[in-house]
Amino acid sequence: MNLTAVQARRARWASQLLGGSALTPAQVVDRAVALQGQDLPAVLRAIAIRSTPGTTIDDVRAAFDRGEIVRSWPVRGTLFATTPQHLANLLSLTAERIHRSTIARRAQLGLDDATLARALEVAPRGATRAEVLDAWESAGLDPAGGRGYHMIFHHAVGGSWHWGAFRGDQQLLVPAAARAADPDPLPAIVRGLATARGPVTENDLAWWLKLPKTAVRRALGGLTEVAVEGERAWIAGEIADPGDTGVTLIPGFDEWILGYERREFTATSAMQKALVPGNNGVFRPAILVDGVAVGTWQHRSKTRREATFELVEKVPAATAKRIARVIDAWPHV
Repeated sequence: MNLTAVQARRARWASQLLGGSALTPAQVVDRAVALQGQDLPAVLRAIAIRSTPGTTIDDVRAAFDRGEIVRSWPVRGTLFATTPQHLANLLSLTAERIHRSTIARRAQLGLDDATLARALEVAPRGATRAEVLDAWESAGLDPAGGRGYHMIFHHAVGGSWHWGAFRGDQQLLVPAAARAADPDPLPAIVRGLATARGPVTENDLAWWLKLPKTAVRRALGGLTEVAVEGERAWIAGEIADPGDTGVTLIPGFDEWILGYERREFTATSAMQKALVPGNNGVFRPAILVDGVAVGTWQHRSKTRREATFELVEKVPAATAKRIARVIDAWPHV
C-alpha cells in the first residue's frame, strides 16, 4: 500500500491519539512506550489530550503519584514520561550506551566513581531536586556547574531512581523499585512505537531509540509494511483513515513533532524555525490543521488570562476563526 503524505499524516494523527481515546493516562503512556518529557507541564498535557475525554492535568499527576507513570532518561539522554516496566526494558537496551557516551562529560565535571557512589549514598529519597542538591552541598559534593544535574541523570540511567510523585508543583526523585527487564524487549518496544506513531520508517525507529539499524530491523517482525510517498514504512495493525482531522492543538515538545527523525513531513522549514525560535532547543506548542503545523500558540495560565496564537502558514479566514475558538476552549490550563 502506497500512502500519500495526506493519508500518512491522518494515519499518524489516529495512531498518536490526537483526537483523544478511551484510555487512562497510564494506558496512554504504556501504549506509547514513552512520551517526550523535558518540559513537565507540556508532557502532562500531552498525556491528557490523548486520554479519555474529560481527563485533567490533576488526573495525570495522580497517575504519577500512584507510580503508574514515571519520568526519567531512558533514551537519547532525554527526559521521557514512561511506565516503570518500559523504563526497565528501555534501560536494559540503552543504559550502557548512554553511560559510555557521557564518559568525557563525567571526567570534565570531575565525577569519578567514588564521587558518584557517595552521591547515591547521601541523596535523600522522595525529595525535590533542590533538596537533593542541598544534601549534596552539605556532604561536600559541589552540585554547581552541572554536576548536580549529571549526578541525578547518571543514577537515573543506572536505574537507581526516577522522577515520580508530586509534592505541590514539584516532582520528587524516588527510588526505582527493583524490576527485571523482559527477555528480548526490543520487538515489543518497536511494536509499541509503531502503534503510537505509525507509519514510521526504520530511520525513525533507530533515531528514536538511538540503537543500530540492524537491531531495529530484526525487531520489525509482525509489523505491516507500507510506503509513504514511495518510502518504506511500518504500521501495527490496520491503517486508520479518520478523514480530515481539522484543527488540533499540541503542547510544546510533543511527539507529533519530536517523535520522528524528519519533521518536514508535518512542518515547513519556516514553521520549524517558529517552533524552535533561535534554535534554542525549546519547542513551542503548535497548531495543526489536518496534521500540518501552521502556527504556534500559548494557552491561558494562572498569570495569562487570554490564549494567543501566531500563524506562520496561510490559512483561510474561516480556519483562522476556528483556530481561535479551539484555543479558547482548550481545557488544560
